[in-house]
Amino acid sequence: MRICSRCMIPETHETIMFDGEGVCNVCRQQEVKQEKIDWATRGRDLVELIEQYRGKNEYDCLIPFSGGKDSTYTVYKLVTEYKVKPLVVSFDHGFLRPRIIENNVRTMRKLGVDFLKFTPNWQVVRKIMLESLRRKGDFCWHCHTGIFAYPMQIAVKHNIPLIFWGEPSAEYTSYYSYDNPEEVDEKRFNRFVNLGIAAEDMLGMLDGSIAMRDLEPFKYPKLKELRGIGYRSVCLGSYIPWDVKQNVAIIKRELGWQEDDVEGVPPDYRYEKVECMLQGVRDYCKYLKRGYARVSHLMSIDIRNGRLSREAAVAAVKRYEGNRPASLDYFLNLLDITEEEFNGILRKHVVSPHQWPEPSSLPRGEKLHDQDLWPKP
Repeated sequence: MRICSRCMIPETHETIMFDGEGVCNVCRQQEVKQEKIDWATRGRDLVELIEQYRGKNEYDCLIPFSGGKDSTYTVYKLVTEYKVKPLVVSFDHGFLRPRIIENNVRTMRKLGVDFLKFTPNWQVVRKIMLESLRRKGDFCWHCHTGIFAYPMQIAVKHNIPLIFWGEPSAEYTSYYSYDNPEEVDEKRFNRFVNLGIAAEDMLGMLDGSIAMRDLEPFKYPKLKELRGIGYRSVCLGSYIPWDVKQNVAIIKRELGWQEDDVEGVPPDYRYEKVECMLQGVRDYCKYLKRGYARVSHLMSIDIRNGRLSREAAVAAVKRYEGNRPASLDYFLNLLDITEEEFNGILRKHVVSPHQWPEPSSLPRGEKLHDQDLWPKP
């Protein structure tokens, strides 16, 4: 399987392409970010954008929020430096870990912002997860769609036209580039967020026990409604250079934001994807389907930023990637399927030229310190 000659991302990655030097398009985009973007001008554009909406409505902007490093930094940056009054909106996918909940409470209190959290029907979520796993080899459809659709619904309901997300997708994929600020709109939602499955499609795939109104939290608002409020939905990282490690250092220092252990993630990267109980299972699915997972992604970021040698990255990938997560047992119990059924589903979604590994031969990861505290099905 071909791998970028600079970073650790293989040809099975979404939107990946290699140039004549074997360098992937994501690495080339980072060159644009680091060498060709006039960030001073982008910064002035950000101020101008905020001022267009400041004080016009009950809230200056809406900020979707998970409690992870990126959304926490987004809220911190906009509130402390740009002095906005936001409505912070969290779509609780049902798997928030105990420490992230503590982080969220601490963040909201320290920053003094209004916070709205929504949790969808658990029984509906379980059915969607299983159907999404079967159809796409990805059980996170409800999370993907809810995180991006529900805040937009709230923006319409509360007449908040300006929505700020965190890092642009150009930081990690090539669906969009850094050349122009990325709009987080319905086109983007349908292009890669919803896995090609609209809420109406999901309704037809299920067993008839769920009505369309049960899937409303996962539907993107109608364009007419969004245009009616004059919406702008943008990434903060399109206007300021995004540096994950620098951002983490800031929120740890200023907000007391705490890291956590994550399955399959090296100790030096305990800031990564701390918000989800099932992150280890999600990364394991990716490894089975595509032959790489979270560690390759993290190593690639550090390589692109000149923080890590390729040799050290290769060693980390060999050491940490590809373990069967202990949380898989929890996941299988949630969906009431066997590991054989799980493997059979994932095997159908292998991305060529990656070859299906034998799961029974993979090392078994250790249980996370908080797993016994996770809610039972």
